[in-house]
Amino acid sequence: MNTHYISAERLTIERVGEILEKKISIALSEDAKNRIVRCREYLDNKMKSSDEPIYGVSTGFGSLCNISIGYDELGTLQKNLVMSHACGTGERVPSEIVKLMLLLKIQSLSYGHSGVQLATVERLVDFYNNDILPVVFQQGSLGASGDLAPLAHLSLPLLGIGEVEVDGIILDASEVLEQFGWEPIALQSKEGLALLNGTQFMSSFGVWSLLKAMRLSRQADHIAAVSLEAFDGRIEPFCDEVHIVRNHRGQLETARAMRALLEGSQIISRPKAHVQDPYSFRCIPQVHGAAKDTIAYVASVLENEINSVTDNPTVFPEQDMVVSAGNFHGQPIALAMDFLAIAVAELGNISERRTYQLISGSRGLPSFLVANPGLNSGFMIPQYTAASIVSQSKGLCMPASVDSIPSSQSQEDHVSMGSNAATKLARVVNNTERVLAIELFNAAQALEFRRPLRSSEAVESLVERYRKVVPYIDNDRVMYPLIDASITFLQNN
Repeated sequence: MNTHYISAERLTIERVGEILEKKISIALSEDAKNRIVRCREYLDNKMKSSDEPIYGVSTGFGSLCNISIGYDELGTLQKNLVMSHACGTGERVPSEIVKLMLLLKIQSLSYGHSGVQLATVERLVDFYNNDILPVVFQQGSLGASGDLAPLAHLSLPLLGIGEVEVDGIILDASEVLEQFGWEPIALQSKEGLALLNGTQFMSSFGVWSLLKAMRLSRQADHIAAVSLEAFDGRIEPFCDEVHIVRNHRGQLETARAMRALLEGSQIISRPKAHVQDPYSFRCIPQVHGAAKDTIAYVASVLENEINSVTDNPTVFPEQDMVVSAGNFHGQPIALAMDFLAIAVAELGNISERRTYQLISGSRGLPSFLVANPGLNSGFMIPQYTAASIVSQSKGLCMPASVDSIPSSQSQEDHVSMGSNAATKLARVVNNTERVLAIELFNAAQALEFRRPLRSSEAVESLVERYRKVVPYIDNDRVMYPLIDASITFLQNN
């Protein structure tokens, strides 16, 4: 299917990954269009027939909620909201995450509980399909009242304001709208609030990180299998019986994956002089498995979030209700993203320990994995690099979700800081990818010292593919390009 139709059908994490990876275009289903139009018409009629103030529709925002706004100024109110809230700073949000923000914002608005114009959502669809990516910054959101600052930057180009990236070039949004023959959107009541309230900044970083964590979790098992072989490790700790009596799903799944990866290996099946392996090898099922269980939990939380209405107020046309509540509060996903950061960091933590064991001169391996140590430093410093990265990740794993700083004259007196949890999570995921790449760099080198014995078909196939981009090291050479090549290898496999 070349087009994904936005609808009330549940959007899975896997489907999001497929849409992004295959660059599938999106469109609103007829049902989604009808929902959006019905809600907008209801809100317009409600405004005409009711004298009751509606938060953010006929009032100011935040602690200004008690100030009523005249009917003829409601559009200006919404435009002013978007402009005044675009206060982001710091690093730019990566383009692939901005695109994901567009997708998730469209999904949330499509349920017909936000009161937006159909034209507004269709323009977001146009941006998505034409890779017109608003310039958004990483700092500025408290993760409650929605991701106000980043979503304001996402929304500015709808009004012909702000900047967008097109084909890697930053352009004024007004210039791009003119190129496509599009008029700026004239916001109606509630629309600015619908665009700015919501958790799409947090959720997009979370989903992007989760998809990458899923891949890294699989790769961690494969890389650990190479390391176990290179270290001449034992297979007994991976037997079913051990893990069934503890009964953690991820642990058992990891043990079975490791046995499958090592099936048929000459190295793993030969008699061993040592009775036990260090924890970083023996406890692969327990550590990798705990990460798998965490990933599964976080996936369930984030999948609920991306299928939710998270702006405020929430409009219920069938029940004749407009409710000012708190679905924009990021606490559910803030906690989950902090948890995922810890789990992914631990994949890096145990990986660095395996790297250290491989260069330690144990089990018949030469010190620092070179045939002539002394003259050559060999793989001494890649382990330093991995240790440095792991240490940074540990610092990043302090939970952001336990912090709260009141804002808006204490009307918004408890916030989730989920945006900080999200951006930290992305850094930890990238860090762990680098650490695993360094482990593979070392493990492939160490495996050569077990020749002529052969490992399993799965391990030998992985190493053969890896050797096409990263060579065996005889004597010292500049290492950083090889580490970069190793990272790229993981990203492409």
